[in-house]
Amino acid sequence: MAEARPLYLGPRLRRLRRELGLTQQVMADDLGISASYVALLERNQRPVTADMLLRLAKTYGLDIQDIASDDGDAYARRISEMLRDPIFSGIDLPPLEISDLAMSFPGVSEALLRLHSAYEREHRALAETRLSGSASEDNDPVLEVQHFLARNRNYFDALDTLAEALATEIASEGGAKSWLAAQGVRVRYLPPEVMLDSLRRFDRHNQQLLIVDTLDAASRSFQLATHIVHSRLRSTIAEIVREEGFGSQTAETLAKRALAANAAGALVMPYGRFVRAVEERRYDIVALSRVFGASFEQVAHRLTTLNREGREQVPFFFVRVDEAGNVSKRSDGAGFPYVARGGGCPLWNVHSAFRSPGRIVTQWLELPDGARFFSIARTVISGGGGFGQPGVMRAVAIACAAEEAHKLIYADPNPGEDAFTPIGVTCRLCNRAECVARSAPPIGREILSDDTRRSLQPYAFAET
Repeated sequence: MAEARPLYLGPRLRRLRRELGLTQQVMADDLGISASYVALLERNQRPVTADMLLRLAKTYGLDIQDIASDDGDAYARRISEMLRDPIFSGIDLPPLEISDLAMSFPGVSEALLRLHSAYEREHRALAETRLSGSASEDNDPVLEVQHFLARNRNYFDALDTLAEALATEIASEGGAKSWLAAQGVRVRYLPPEVMLDSLRRFDRHNQQLLIVDTLDAASRSFQLATHIVHSRLRSTIAEIVREEGFGSQTAETLAKRALAANAAGALVMPYGRFVRAVEERRYDIVALSRVFGASFEQVAHRLTTLNREGREQVPFFFVRVDEAGNVSKRSDGAGFPYVARGGGCPLWNVHSAFRSPGRIVTQWLELPDGARFFSIARTVISGGGGFGQPGVMRAVAIACAAEEAHKLIYADPNPGEDAFTPIGVTCRLCNRAECVARSAPPIGREILSDDTRRSLQPYAFAET
């Protein structure tokens, strides 16, 4: 008589425990065994004995046949079906190897099935997008420009170097207004009703630069700098854009706008002088804004551009969002993952900053893949400028790798493990099952039926 094969039911036992809403310790207490033994059973490091099957059936009112049914056969069948996908064509995978994988490595089998499920759903979504004629990320001009900036780490040496030299020239003339006067341009500040909904306008006929008079000092300086960039560095910006070869006129226009903003920041905060101040003040954004007469947002954005070879500073990711979570500006120099569309993680402090307007909030972050970052966020207000004039409140955040955070005045140099907040990129790409803030299930995970229990989290996940 053939010897009975040991029965390994790790994934099935783990799924049963989760469906019942039990911890390993609680299940161990119910069955009269240790929690470590439950863990060994779930990892298929111990077979399930006949006695254990009886205990499971009696304790939880289950049918032994349902518990003992072999997951290996089911995994083998599902893996065989998965391997019919054309993406695996040309790979020789004998049935015996598939069976060995399913029986000996149920965890790996589960991971492969989950990954393929996610691939199928994304593939279908992409096909539906193409059939409906909707725009994909590849031809979205905003994303095209964001990717362009990220590839260059938001730094363009020719432009930044020219802006620094121009800043020295302007300083020798006594400032931007004096320098413009020497070029034959008069600067005038006029009321909003005269400016007709413009912040800045150049009157070429009369050689006048007109700026609305309700802007604060930092915004006035930035508008002056932006005009100077457009008049003196236009050809450099055009050359950078031409070399990139954007796919549309809109993308070119957005790229020119972004490059002009970078160059204006370099005029107000010249690289060499700004880097020295950054190192001395340990990235104190408020202090830097007062030294250079810039706004909090302008300084935060300038910090993302400090990537000159040999004088690189801490790489930062920058994002600006409104209270609804809409992203109006972002740039990446730190490799921080961020979705192109849809909401971000509500547990990130860029969203909670609205609860304490004007106050800097900090946060240690940990992503599902284990990557860790340090984040600084604060609200900023644009518009307004007079009684009854509408203003817009947004939040800006910059984030750097956790190992760089000790250089910042805001960070505790020795954060404990409990200091890190687990966040995701977005709910659809986050597999943290325990998150109570989740708004949607992740791609590639099935949702458990909840007709007998309701978990604390919005969704309970099946194993595959």
